[in-house]
Amino acid sequence: MESKTSIRIFSAIAVLLLLGTVASYSQTNRAAAKGMVLIPAGSFKPFFEVKGAGKKTVRSFYLDVYAVTNSDFLRFVKANPQWSRSRISRLYADKEYLKHWESDFSLGKKHALLANSPVTNISWFAARAYSKWAGKRLPNMDEWEYAAGAGIADKRLPIEKVILNWYSKPNPAVTPHVGSTFKNKLNVYDMHGLIWEWVSDFNSVMMGSDSRSGALNSNLFCAAGSNGAANKEDYAAFLRFAFRESLKGSYTINNLGFRCARDVKQ
Repeated sequence: MESKTSIRIFSAIAVLLLLGTVASYSQTNRAAAKGMVLIPAGSFKPFFEVKGAGKKTVRSFYLDVYAVTNSDFLRFVKANPQWSRSRISRLYADKEYLKHWESDFSLGKKHALLANSPVTNISWFAARAYSKWAGKRLPNMDEWEYAAGAGIADKRLPIEKVILNWYSKPNPAVTPHVGSTFKNKLNVYDMHGLIWEWVSDFNSVMMGSDSRSGALNSNLFCAAGSNGAANKEDYAAFLRFAFRESLKGSYTINNLGFRCARDVKQ
C-alpha cells in the first residue's frame, strides 16, 4: 500500500514539475517576444543557388516587428557612452556615424521627427553591440531573406513593384517612421520600402567575380552575368546582394539601419 502511495505522490510531483517547466518555457518565450514576432520554421529557395543544395531550412526565431529607432538607440548610447559619436573608435564606425544627431546624447530640434524613425548612419559593429545589450542578436542573412520573402499582407500590392519603386526614389531628408510602409504575411513591418538592414553575416555571399574582373572563380557568384541566380529577373534582389557585398563593418550610410532577432528557447 505504501509503495502504491509513494508511486502516486512521485507521479503527481513529476506532473507538477513538467507543468512548471512548460509554464516557464512559455513565460520565457513570451518575455522574449515583446515587440517581436515568432517566425515559424520553414524552408525557402535562396536567391543564389548552390548546385545540388536545394532549399534552405530556417529554424523558428523571433524577429523585431519594427526596425530599431533613433530613440531606442539613444537609450543604448546613454547607457553605453563608449558607443557615442565622439567616443567611438574609427575601427568600429566611420566619420559619418550618427551624423544626423545633434550631439552625442541628443537628437536635437528634429527629435519629434527622428524619435520613431529607424536609426541609420549606424555601423555593423554598433548594431551588433546594441543587439547584445538588448539581449538579442542580428538576424543572419537566411533568416532575413526568409522573413522578407513572406510577401505583403495586402494582396493588392505586388511586392516586386513596391521594392523597385522604392529603389527608384531618392532618400528623403528625414526617414519616415517605422510602420509607415507595409506589414508582410508574417506580421513584420518595413522589410522593404523604408531602409536597408544589417544582417550578422552580411558579407557571407561574395558577388565580386563578375565580368569586370579578370579573375575567374567558380566558387564566387557572378553579379554582372547573374550566374547562380534563382530568378534572373529579380532585380531587387540583385541590388540587395550587391549592396551587401560592397559593405564593410565600419561603414555607415544614411539609409542603412537594423532590426534584432532572438533564438526561440527550447
